[in-house]
Amino acid sequence: AVAAVAETPAKDMKDIVALCKRRGFIFPASDIYGGINGFWDFGPLGTELKNNLRDLWWRRMVLCPPIGPDGHPVQIVGLDSAIIQNPKVWVASGHVGGFSDPMVDCRETKKRYREDHLDVLVPVNHEGPWIAVPQSDEDEITPGRLKKFGKGHPESDFKRVPLNTIPFSDYKNIVGPDAKEAGTLLEPKAFNLLFETKIGAVASDDNIAYLRGETAQGIFLNYANVQDSSRVKMPFGIAQIGKAFRNEVTPRNFIYRSREFEQMEMEWFCPGEDAPMWREFWVNERKNWWLAQGLSEKMLQLREHDKDELAHYAKAGVGTVDIEFEFPFTTPGFGELEGIAHRCDFDLQQHTKHSGVRLDYFDQENNIRFVPHVIEPAAGLTRGVLALLAS
Repeated sequence: AVAAVAETPAKDMKDIVALCKRRGFIFPASDIYGGINGFWDFGPLGTELKNNLRDLWWRRMVLCPPIGPDGHPVQIVGLDSAIIQNPKVWVASGHVGGFSDPMVDCRETKKRYREDHLDVLVPVNHEGPWIAVPQSDEDEITPGRLKKFGKGHPESDFKRVPLNTIPFSDYKNIVGPDAKEAGTLLEPKAFNLLFETKIGAVASDDNIAYLRGETAQGIFLNYANVQDSSRVKMPFGIAQIGKAFRNEVTPRNFIYRSREFEQMEMEWFCPGEDAPMWREFWVNERKNWWLAQGLSEKMLQLREHDKDELAHYAKAGVGTVDIEFEFPFTTPGFGELEGIAHRCDFDLQQHTKHSGVRLDYFDQENNIRFVPHVIEPAAGLTRGVLALLAS
C-alpha cells in the first residue's frame, strides 16, 4: 500500500489543501505570482507519493500483469506517445467536433459556468427568485445566497434542481451564482475543451494543433506499429501513463478537476464477442488493485453509467462502469476515480476511415481479419493521489 487509510474521509477540503502546501505535497502553480487556476505543482512529498502510485500501476499492468480468466498472465506492453499529434487525429476521434461541455455565461458578472455544475434552488411556493448555486458547495456559498435572496427561508423551503433540466424560458427567474439580479444567465452554448497551440515559427491558422485531451488516442495511433514490432497476439493490451489537458472553464475541488493532469490508461484489444467477459474481468481487477493500495472498501463503489451518460464510443448494454470514491466534497456521495469503458471498435474504425490505413487484426489460426473491440480501464493519477490524501 502507498498510504495508511482511515475508515472515513476527512470532511474539510480546506484542511487537506492547507496540509498539502504546509507539508510539501502540492503547491499552487506559479504561486509567487498569485497562481493560475486549474494548475498545480507537486512538491517533494507529493512527487514521491504520485510516483509511487504511478510505478505500482505500471508494475501491475505491464511488468507483472494479472492472471486472466484462462489462468495465464495477460499480455500488456507499454507506450509513451507524443503530447502533440497531427490535428487530424482529434477530428477523427470526435474531440474537435464533439469534445465540448455546455457553458452558461452571466451578462452581469461576465463569468462563465459549466451548465452541469450548477443547481437551482426553486422556491416550493413559487414566490421569489430562483437561486443558482454550485452543485459541489465546498465554499459554503448556498447559506449566503439564501440569506441574501431567500428572504430568510431555510433550504428546505426550496427544491434543488439541476440547471440543465430547466428550460431556457425559465432563466428569467434565476439569479446567477455571483449575480445581484435575476435573468442575467444566457442560453447555454457548447465550449470545446481542447487546448489549442501553434506549431512552427509562423503563428497562422494553418499551424493549429492541440494538446492531447486524453492519452488513449496515442495508443490507437500506434496499434499497428505495436502489432508489427512486438508480435503480440489477440487479446492484448497497450498501457500508457502521461499528461492530458482539458480547458476546463471551472476547475474545482483542488486537483480533482484541473486543466493539466495525468492519466493511467490501458486499451485492451479483444474480439467483440469477448468484450463483456473482459470488461467484467477488468472491473474486478481494477477495484481490487485500489483496495490493495489501502483504500477502504467502504469508501469505494461501482456505478454503471446510465444510457444518457454513455460516451459517443460506448455501446449501450455493455457501456461503462465507474469505480467511485467517497471524496470529502462528495460525501456522503461518491465521485469518479476510474472508469472501465467498452469503447467498441469506434476508435480504430474512425482512424481507418480518416487515415486510409487499415487497423485490423489477422487471425492466422482461423484465417480471418477483424477490427477488435476495446476495453479501457482509465484512471486519473492525480485523482488517485487525492483519494489517498483524503483517506
